[in-house]
Amino acid sequence: MPAANPYAIEVRVYYEDTDFSGVVYHANYLKFFERGRTEALRETGIGHAALLEGEEKLAFTARRMSVEFIRPAHIDDLLQVRSTVNAAKGARLWFKQEIWRGEEQLASAEVEIACISLDGRPRRLSAELMERIAPAGKDDQP
Repeated sequence: MPAANPYAIEVRVYYEDTDFSGVVYHANYLKFFERGRTEALRETGIGHAALLEGEEKLAFTARRMSVEFIRPAHIDDLLQVRSTVNAAKGARLWFKQEIWRGEEQLASAEVEIACISLDGRPRRLSAELMERIAPAGKDDQP
């Protein structure tokens, strides 16, 4: 069953996510985006542990990412990470992700993910995985 597109999770900003001023350190947005993608995949029934248990052990890896930082997040903020699969083709998935605090967008990312074997070689997404994750009618790079 395909996940809702976009799929959203909530993330609370903790002290460990911030710099000395109480503002989220820029690299931690990558963690928030990762959690969003992981949960979006999990919603489709594609868990990382299950990929490692298959006949051919597979994993997803970030291949390319472009991030725009719009406004800062602060300690104790409740954020929403929205993840949309824009396209899926071959061994790759393209996500559009956004981080929001209420009605205010804080960051956005365009992310290309590759499916790989454990020796690092690209592996096509199976028809079953493609059906679960591919947005209807979208199979080209955005």
